[in-house]
Amino acid sequence: MIVVTGATGNTGAPAAEALLAQGEKIRVIGRDAAKLERFTSKGAESFTGNAETASEMERAFEGATAVYLVIPQALQRDDFRDYQERISDAYASALEKSGVKYAVTLSSIGAQNAANTGPVVGLHNMEEKLNRIPGLNVLHLRPATFVENLLMSIDGIRMMNVLPGAAPADVPFPTIATKDIGNYAALRLAKRNFSGHSTQELLGPRDVTMKETAVIIGSAIGKPNLAYVQMPLPLLESALVSMGLPKTSAALLVELWKSANEGLLAPQETRSAKNTTPSTLEQFAEEVFAPQFLRRAAKA
Repeated sequence: MIVVTGATGNTGAPAAEALLAQGEKIRVIGRDAAKLERFTSKGAESFTGNAETASEMERAFEGATAVYLVIPQALQRDDFRDYQERISDAYASALEKSGVKYAVTLSSIGAQNAANTGPVVGLHNMEEKLNRIPGLNVLHLRPATFVENLLMSIDGIRMMNVLPGAAPADVPFPTIATKDIGNYAALRLAKRNFSGHSTQELLGPRDVTMKETAVIIGSAIGKPNLAYVQMPLPLLESALVSMGLPKTSAALLVELWKSANEGLLAPQETRSAKNTTPSTLEQFAEEVFAPQFLRRAAKA
């Protein structure tokens, strides 16, 4: 039995789908039973519970050989960092008591740093907690920036006719599609070919600059001359708050972007076949970004 937490999320859903396609017996975890039906209709077990509660996670992990551990994104909460700690505490307690021997986590590039990386600090702490569990074989996946984060720029493009962002225009960095993370997690969960505690970076298909990204996004949405503009971090923070994000979460994201610009989120591994994943930025722009951009524009 393989347990998938965050089964309706960006990486949990493709992980669950891939495991089912491989014929694995899985249990999907979520808060909304109706949203889990897409998996139970294909033979998965389901468990509806709160990831912040250790006793519920212990029941969710009962009988499992391996688990995929995701801290669900909830930046709309003004206590996001405390929320992260409660979930990683619950996971660690449940793993110890349930006796699960294998775990794959969704961590992040930069999780080797204990401070000054915004939400990634919570992932560092999760790694440390799980590494201390006797007998647990745990693989921490450290993916690059999600290409899906570009969806936050849709309103900025519509209002300013430029792609706004926090990174310098000409510095290449890796980005990855979340479905590739889920597929990779499923592969390692099924094989369970890791021991002790280890990390694996996932770097997407290639490094790209924000200037290149603007060209790719612009071509997909019918704006071939779309330019990129690096915005001052205080201005981005104000924009996030005006969009409804709590001030605490906006500050965390700004700290994250600042740390990226200072090199704290740079990959530690040389790019290789092992850490390169297939889905391109061009595919994302055509298949995901453009449809969402055009729907938003049609509603305006």
